[in-house]
Amino acid sequence: MKIAYVTTYDVLKSSTWPKHQVGLCGAGYYISQNLQNQSISLDYINSFKKNYALITRSKWSFYRYLLKKDYYRWAEPLVLKDYADQIFQQLSNFNSDIVLCPENAMPIAHLECKQPIVLWTDSTIAALIDLYPYLSNLCSETQRNIYALEKSAFDRCKLVIFSSEWAAQTAIDIYGINPSKVKVVPWGANIECDRTLDDIQTIVDSRDSNPCKLLFFGTQWERKGGDIALSVAKELNSIGLNTELTVVGCDPPVTQQSLPTFVKFLGFIDKSNKEGEHKINQLLGESHFLILPSQAETYGHVFCEANSFGVPCIATNIGGIPTVIKENSNGKTFSLDANVLEYCTYIDSLMNNYSEYKRLAFSSFNEYQSRLNWSVAVKTVKRLLM
Repeated sequence: MKIAYVTTYDVLKSSTWPKHQVGLCGAGYYISQNLQNQSISLDYINSFKKNYALITRSKWSFYRYLLKKDYYRWAEPLVLKDYADQIFQQLSNFNSDIVLCPENAMPIAHLECKQPIVLWTDSTIAALIDLYPYLSNLCSETQRNIYALEKSAFDRCKLVIFSSEWAAQTAIDIYGINPSKVKVVPWGANIECDRTLDDIQTIVDSRDSNPCKLLFFGTQWERKGGDIALSVAKELNSIGLNTELTVVGCDPPVTQQSLPTFVKFLGFIDKSNKEGEHKINQLLGESHFLILPSQAETYGHVFCEANSFGVPCIATNIGGIPTVIKENSNGKTFSLDANVLEYCTYIDSLMNNYSEYKRLAFSSFNEYQSRLNWSVAVKTVKRLLM
């Protein structure tokens, strides 16, 4: 089987990946590598020429400075028709059996080709309007374009694969996609992992029950629920459970001087280099819980990554998260309006019954091994493509 692998970024050059899309680009990379591990040949089609720049810059300026709204060139029909032409031209150089796009639907919105088109993504863009900050102030033109272009892409697809039940159902609800061509295959962890159960035994045994170490991992403090994580750490300390909170990926919401001594902000850590990768692995290995009470989340690779170290996850019951986190298997999800004490009761009960915590840690690793890794995911998709 030969697959034309369509992305708007260069999958094999992480230095070129947009910082705000590192998770999505990382998914594209790991999907490609695992497809090749399954003896599937890939024809990479990416890095498109950016034509119509004068038109899109003019529109961007008009909406930004006159109407105070956001306009995006990635949802401009002229641009996407041009992308489709570029994809078609490159397809003519290959003998691909299938076209697979492992990002959002936009690059294939106008694609006409003889090969069946397959999309594997974490959400429709429409489902994120007014949920994600960058989609909360759209101009009417971009908003209309998103709906029209996503609909066009889904109509062209032979198969649409989503990473969560939430994403699949919202796509069916919004666009009326035929459920028979919609499948759910969870994504994996965007890290290398050759850890065995014996390795996890050593890692978990090395975690002292005091202090309780919470890890918050996210670039957007508000959307990822940073205030809730901080309140949980404060409350746990106030009720007598010695707790530390380590924050990776974002700056403190207030000055460092006004933060409690049990909170550490480490800023952004680049895991594309060996030093950053080692630091992140160290933090995950020594933490008791990943806490990420997101207010909006399509999926969350970091939950899979935490599980690969035997770290249970604590999060909110929204978006794609319930597909990843199963209660009493690899963590727990809470409602958006849950009281901080609900989080604290859960954590405190496990830390005071440490054998139960260890059981959950080993179970978390089992969830990673059985369903939350790229090898399992890609094998499933290969069967669907066959």
